[in-house]
Amino acid sequence: MTTGVAVAATSASASAETPELDPAFALHKGGKIEIRSTVPVRDADDLSLAYTPGVARVCTAIADRPELADDYTWVSNVVAVVSDGTAVLGLGDIGPAAAMPVMEGKALLFKEFAGVDAVPLCLDCTDVDALVETVVRLAPSFGGINLEDISAPRCFEVEDRLRSLLDIPVFHDDQHGTAIVALAALQNAARLTGRALGDLRAVVAGAGASGVAVTRILLEAGIGDIAVSDSKGMLYEGRDGLNPVKQALARDTNRAGHTGSTEEALEGADVFLGLSGSTVSEAAIASMAPDAIVFALSNPTPEVHPEVAAKHVRVVATGRSDFPNQINNVLAFPGVFRGALDVRATAITENMKVAAANALAGVVRDELSETYIIPSPFDERVAPAVTAAVAAQARVDGVARAK
Repeated sequence: MTTGVAVAATSASASAETPELDPAFALHKGGKIEIRSTVPVRDADDLSLAYTPGVARVCTAIADRPELADDYTWVSNVVAVVSDGTAVLGLGDIGPAAAMPVMEGKALLFKEFAGVDAVPLCLDCTDVDALVETVVRLAPSFGGINLEDISAPRCFEVEDRLRSLLDIPVFHDDQHGTAIVALAALQNAARLTGRALGDLRAVVAGAGASGVAVTRILLEAGIGDIAVSDSKGMLYEGRDGLNPVKQALARDTNRAGHTGSTEEALEGADVFLGLSGSTVSEAAIASMAPDAIVFALSNPTPEVHPEVAAKHVRVVATGRSDFPNQINNVLAFPGVFRGALDVRATAITENMKVAAANALAGVVRDELSETYIIPSPFDERVAPAVTAAVAAQARVDGVARAK
């Protein structure tokens, strides 16, 4: 993502020199979130109930029956937003302190869009063992863990280990939030062009966290064929230098056997999903099949400019808010956690992610057009639809502890 990082870094550097002139700094001054009490403390009676001696009765009950913590503390409605600052936006490894504004923003969005309380936790460690141990030790204070901006391939191991060790939802939003929204948008784009997912051949540029997760959810949803590339070309079985994650991806994808570049694989393809920060030529986009679909999702610089892509394909989506069809994680993660917390789920299953995507796609299914395949984050139908679908699927999957 060289170009995007350079642009972002230049802009950030200029703003840092004159923060008083930048409205973003004004908005962030003092932070974007706070903790507020939910009960009054007006007199000695209130104090004796909220704190000692009344609180001791609640503590004793929870010690005898730990599940009561869900009812008599904030745990059942609070998520930890955890990052080590190693893959923040398009800025890369900027460290935990510099990651805090993003994690605060994530917590803000949890509250604004789904009423979920969230606490940003930027950890000063990058070792996988240290990250996992730290989160496990913090977990009793939370009803869910949202992992954020942890670089690949470490993020895969961190999430897998935490999922195996904890009995609360663990969700790496860079992977699964992107995947849910991309699946929803692609379902609608396919429907708009008169096809099913099973009719499509897709090429994914990028085998990092989001590229892997998008590929996996599309496989789960029944994509016809899908092939993935990294900076060295297409992934295929037998290619040298693949880490275990890429080896597994090579085994499960690329039935057509592409071994060259991303652009070569795009010839005749129905779908391009860009999650790499690389660039794709106009000629390669023009070589795609009729009624093709392009999701150029790298930020701030898409793999191909949307206006260029639109000259050759039917539907274009980006990760940016200044073009139609924004693939934005905020469409997914608030409702996913709201649904999981409402039924006190022990995990977020693959079926729950697909259910979230189906619900999200359904919000705009009767209003589809080339520039409207996914709803706005401000569409008030989004969070309730995703919440209901995730909660219902959690019950079906047997991971719900409450009705």
